[in-house]
Amino acid sequence: MSNPTPSIRVNVDVTNPGQFFACCGLLELANRLWPGAEGWFEQRAFCIACAGTLADLLGAAKSVVIAGIDDGLDSTDKDDDEEEEDDNEVVAPVEILSPVVLRLDWWADKSIKTWAGSMNVHLIAIAMARAIDPECIDPLNQLLVVYDPPRQIVRNGRRVTPKPKKREPFYFDARRGPNAHSRDVGFSPNDLKIKTTAAPVVEFLCLIGLQRSRPKQTVRPRVFNYFSWTSPIPISLLPAAVSGLLSISNRQGFRFENVFRSGQKKLKTYIPAIPFSQQGE
Repeated sequence: MSNPTPSIRVNVDVTNPGQFFACCGLLELANRLWPGAEGWFEQRAFCIACAGTLADLLGAAKSVVIAGIDDGLDSTDKDDDEEEEDDNEVVAPVEILSPVVLRLDWWADKSIKTWAGSMNVHLIAIAMARAIDPECIDPLNQLLVVYDPPRQIVRNGRRVTPKPKKREPFYFDARRGPNAHSRDVGFSPNDLKIKTTAAPVVEFLCLIGLQRSRPKQTVRPRVFNYFSWTSPIPISLLPAAVSGLLSISNRQGFRFENVFRSGQKKLKTYIPAIPFSQQGE
């Protein structure tokens, strides 16, 4: 393993599973844009050594082209929090066509999936991607109300621009988790149509990061472990590092739960992780 100088550094809270796996997504995207990229955690930051810049990386994420989606043009998607789910549901992968080629379908593992079967993963993904600000110097903490990208439709022979629909995130960002259930806040934000902020970089890059690197299942349902590392590694070693299988000094283990955020136990959310020593795993 080398000791390179980072060209990209982002602030990260490693106890936030969404931010942690978004860092894995950053490295995935960086390696596909600039092969040979290496990543590691350093104090409260995630570092990447590559041939590009943070703005380049975020710009690539923002500009993704997803197969079958024209910037969210789809009139058939249901409300974000409808809770229908078919146990025999066929997983529809997200195919990223540009600026990199990447197939995402990890949510066949329902234990780490957070959304219901009726929710359109493609529309959530494209809305989060388009909301990314490439010039943001603290991207994992970019917070805003996310809407579907602007679109035009033909109505009575004329092109009109309908009011954009607010798009709920995947609920990877653990900052939303403690207040995701109506019992936690005393009312249902969704029923009251309250507009809440999301972290689009966390949501979109976590979706990418989980494809290669999954948290390690514990003996408890929906409870997982993951590990940070402090030595630069290439993308090929990322799954082993996340699972705590690499002999790297100063690695730290974290445990989190994918909890239910609805009474029907369909919708879930990641909540903050608790650090632990590997000896006490």
